[in-house]
Amino acid sequence: MDEETLEFARRVFQFARTGQTEELGALLGQGLPPNLRNERGDSLLMLACYHGHLETARVLLEHGADPELLNDAGQTPLAGAAFKGDAAVVALLLERGAQVDAAGPNGKTALMIAAMFNRVEMMRMLIERGADPHLSDAAGIPIREAAARMGAVEAVDFLNRILDGG
Repeated sequence: MDEETLEFARRVFQFARTGQTEELGALLGQGLPPNLRNERGDSLLMLACYHGHLETARVLLEHGADPELLNDAGQTPLAGAAFKGDAAVVALLLERGAQVDAAGPNGKTALMIAAMFNRVEMMRMLIERGADPHLSDAAGIPIREAAARMGAVEAVDFLNRILDGG
């Protein structure tokens, strides 16, 4: 690719990363593919969601962005938003078809990510939306154990109440 094309691509990904909804929406309206991915496999939607840009994410979804598209680390936009604790973005993704228990090859769901990083309110929201707290990752590690390994004490306490009824 020539330098001009590379610079355009960098600018497009920066629009998603910084929430420049109007600029990105105009390009999508002109035919920009909504599922473009950068060198790390992050889609425009992943970048918008990870950085908390609700309206940018909404515009991307309206133009056909895939809420299940994994990045090279095997993460979904839902997992990225759950990691950040962004309830509004998580709600949007779930409303637009993201699967609450979707996981990449490592088997880590959004609920597991939220638990590992002690985001109890996010965990509560995901479980209310149907996330299964009994799942394990691809290595067979249950959510509660993954949270414990990360020192996520409040998440473990929350999971104890959910899983043990106490």
